[in-house]
Amino acid sequence: MMTPFYLLSSIHNSRFLPSPPQIQRVDIMEEIQSQSDNYRSSSSSASSPASRVPSSNFFYLRKPGALRQPISFEDSPDWEETDVEVRVEEGGGGDSINTATTPISPYLSKHNSGSLPSPPLPEGAVVSRKIAGATMVWKDLTVTIKGKRKYSDRVIKSSNGYALPGTMTVIMGPGKSGKSTLLRALAGRLDDSAKTYGEVFVNGAKSKLQYGSYGYVERKNTLIGSLTVREFLYYSALLQLPGFFYQKKSVVEDAILAMSLGDYANKLIGGHCYMKGLPSGERRRVSIARELVMRPQVLFIDEPLYRLDSVSALLMMVTLKKLASTGCTLIFTIYQSSTEVFGLYDRICLLSNGNTLFFGETLACLQHFSNAGFPCPIMQSPSDHFLRAINTDFDRIIAMCKTWQDDNGDFSSVNMDTAIAIRTLEETYRSSADAAAVENMILRLTETEGPTLKSKGKANSATRIAVLTWRSLLIMSREWKYYWLRLILCMLLALCVGTAFSGLGHSLSSVGTRVAAIFVFVSFASLLSIVGVPAHLKEVKVYGCEDSNQHSGGFVFLTGQVFASLPFLFLISISSSLVFYFLVGLRNDFSFMMYFVLNFFMCLLVNEGIVLVVATILQDMFWTISTLVFLHVVMMLSAGYFRIRSALPGPVWMYPISYISFHTYSIQGLLENEYDGTSFAVGQVRTISGYQALHNVYDVSPNENSKWKNLMILSLMAIAYRVLVFLLLHIRVKKNSFLFRFVCCKIGMNDRR
Repeated sequence: MMTPFYLLSSIHNSRFLPSPPQIQRVDIMEEIQSQSDNYRSSSSSASSPASRVPSSNFFYLRKPGALRQPISFEDSPDWEETDVEVRVEEGGGGDSINTATTPISPYLSKHNSGSLPSPPLPEGAVVSRKIAGATMVWKDLTVTIKGKRKYSDRVIKSSNGYALPGTMTVIMGPGKSGKSTLLRALAGRLDDSAKTYGEVFVNGAKSKLQYGSYGYVERKNTLIGSLTVREFLYYSALLQLPGFFYQKKSVVEDAILAMSLGDYANKLIGGHCYMKGLPSGERRRVSIARELVMRPQVLFIDEPLYRLDSVSALLMMVTLKKLASTGCTLIFTIYQSSTEVFGLYDRICLLSNGNTLFFGETLACLQHFSNAGFPCPIMQSPSDHFLRAINTDFDRIIAMCKTWQDDNGDFSSVNMDTAIAIRTLEETYRSSADAAAVENMILRLTETEGPTLKSKGKANSATRIAVLTWRSLLIMSREWKYYWLRLILCMLLALCVGTAFSGLGHSLSSVGTRVAAIFVFVSFASLLSIVGVPAHLKEVKVYGCEDSNQHSGGFVFLTGQVFASLPFLFLISISSSLVFYFLVGLRNDFSFMMYFVLNFFMCLLVNEGIVLVVATILQDMFWTISTLVFLHVVMMLSAGYFRIRSALPGPVWMYPISYISFHTYSIQGLLENEYDGTSFAVGQVRTISGYQALHNVYDVSPNENSKWKNLMILSLMAIAYRVLVFLLLHIRVKKNSFLFRFVCCKIGMNDRR
């Protein structure tokens, strides 16, 4: 019985593939050695990129019999027809992507001649759509970041490159090499602290990408766990696209199909400790599908394989390859990838400390390293080899393990200092035919202007407010930590405080006890707002992601959030207020009872604004909760020290805080409402008014309309805090304030360079 064996494709994939049955059994080591010799001997003949044509044993992840066509630097887009029609249908041997007879360019005609296996689709699924790709070209692109000296830190240094429709262009490099900065520079999403030099062309013209013509996916997933995948994408489509609601369902279904999310469409995204969520790979697909509802011509993805295992990473890249086959231009960053994933890239831009060490086809990159004196070892992944050669952190590892040797006697195949290796690779690339071919290609792509990418329009503000209000209502109703837990805790607080202070009566001696009961109820009910901090932080993060992609705005977000929170806050206020009101035995009159409910409702609304302000500034769970607890304690103490007559005088610095604390105006208004128009007998002859009796215990105004003045002040404070949140959200998105940078530094947030 013949024993099966595997052959190693060392030039392109460096991975094991089953051998054809007709090949006789040979010595494995001899076969590997022969392929290695062929690879090293072919390095000298790599004078031009177009001449590097892989032989038949250079496999990509393809169906049997379908070989990868080489990508020629001489290909250029044909601007006469920019749309490509794609049909996804079942075929023999598995699902495949086939391009129609009107390709975007001669390049796409060759590129799509093969078929790429895709994740399984529903039976009989047929999708026909057109995606017009766009060509991106960057020439002498330099990005500087404002440091100690103005614009002294050069993150990207004279980078050249391009991306064609229907291809996947990957920006690879070690940490802090400038990958994300280059990606944001191409998308026009750099912070205000960065300055850009050089030129960026879109379809041959110097222009910025318009809204709807491109999509940008952040490194971290910012999703709403209480929504299903279909609901999340549908609300995203309503926020992004103009038109009627029913017209956007087909767009959502196309995005679900494009990212192979059909099996998870009706499942909750989850991700909370109490809600089982989707796997990390599917969550990443949902983030990408959110941008696909606009059907962008160019899609930028920052680390699509972020925190994915090897299987999820391979499935993700196969899905993106299927998406690129429809004509979309894909540009993304990668830190490291497996051999199978590396084989799916079309072009690679290799960076180190902002310097471009190579730009071109993946096969040419292997030969470039070989020409520079760093051939890829047979049993090593190409991406691992690239990063090993240009990552300066390996110098520290070698220094720690300089006395250690592996089984072959050497610690690494790169036996020189990393800085020298980087300079060698950079100089080799500058003088190579690859760099000259890139310059010629850039010149050809910028000679003629193609079709201008136009904005696809936005949903109007009224529609966005309605969508965000309804979405927030749905989220709040599903997440028990948002308001339901607060409702339960407020009811328990009202029962406890009301029971402890029940049966007080309406005598003069009960005035001080009633003041204490109202003070305790209002203060601790406000402190319970910290329960909703996780949900508020999630809302702010979702807003930041949607606003950076122009799906939302500060005014739209705040208006929708306020409209959605009003019914829940009113439910909390009326339920807990009535329980406390009747247990303590306050004045049995409907108008006074309604004022109590309204005053407590405004107190909760102001408190909600304070929570949003702190959450927007800090954006960290621990620091937000700690700060809110500290603020509430200080405001409670300040209101007590300077309003309760029997209390000991407090510190001087707490005196002005009592006038900006919402506890002061809420408690004072509730006490004035309770003792308005009342009187108490002092002995048998003399009587004093309720205001006089209250004034001996708590500092209140003798004006009968003072309680309405306090209610107006609470309303103005609620509005003022929302305005402050709006300004902070604008600062947060722009990231150009000293306060934002100071807080991010203090709480240890990473600088996304």
